[in-house]
Amino acid sequence: MADAPRVVIVDDQALVRTGFRMILAADGIEVVAEAADGEAAVAEVRRTRPDVVLMDIRMPGTDGLEATRRILADRTATPPRVVVLTTYDLDQYVYAALAAGASGFLLKDVTPEHLTAAVRLVRSGDALLAPAITRRLVERFAVSGTGAGPRPAAPHRELATLTPRELEVLEALARGHTNAELAARFRLSEATVKTHVARILQKLRLRDRAQAVIAAYETGLVTPGSTGGGTGGADSPTGAG
Repeated sequence: MADAPRVVIVDDQALVRTGFRMILAADGIEVVAEAADGEAAVAEVRRTRPDVVLMDIRMPGTDGLEATRRILADRTATPPRVVVLTTYDLDQYVYAALAAGASGFLLKDVTPEHLTAAVRLVRSGDALLAPAITRRLVERFAVSGTGAGPRPAAPHRELATLTPRELEVLEALARGHTNAELAARFRLSEATVKTHVARILQKLRLRDRAQAVIAAYETGLVTPGSTGGGTGGADSPTGAG
C-alpha cells in the first residue's frame, strides 16, 4: 500500500518486537526498523524517518522517555508520531512521555485490531487516547510529575488568547469528554467541535489533544478530583478526533 504508515518498533524484548511486526505486516503496515533500547531508537528514527514510533518506556540504558524527548526535539525533519507502549496502566512514565509530546499510549496486551488502528490513527494526525484513562492518568501525576505531592499551576502564556467558548471546550475535553459528548453538551455539531479543538491546539501551540488535556491540568484550568466530567468513552485505545 503506497500510503501505508512506516513504523519503527522499540522494545527490549525481541518477542514483543517480532509479534508487533507480524501483526502490522499482516495489515499492510511496513516496519522499517526495530530497536532494543532508546539510543538505537534515536539512531533508527534518524536513519529511516518513519511516520510512527511504537516506543517502550522501561529499557536498559537510554529509556523510552529520553528517546522520545530526543526524537521529538529533532527539527531537521518532520518528527514522527510516538506511541508509548507500556505493561502498566497509569504510571508516571506514560504521563511524562505524553507531556514530552508523545501522541498517546497503548498497553502491550492491545489486540491486533487496536494496534493497527492505532498506528493508522496517529499517522493521520490524531491523538491516541482513551479519554477516561487519560484523564485519570493526568489527575494522578499532573500535580507533581511523580505523584508525590502538589505542584503549583503554571499558567500557559497563550491561555488568555482563548475565547470563553474555547476555554469551556478545553475544560470539558480535559474532563474526558469525546467529540460527540462535547457536541451534545454545547449543542454544536461535531464539525464545529473539531474546529474549536483545532483552534485551541493552534493558539496553545500544542501537537494534539493529549497535550491539551495535560495543559488544562497544569495551568489549573481543571483540578484533579474535580467533578463535572462525562463518561469519557470506552477505556480501549481510541482516537478522539
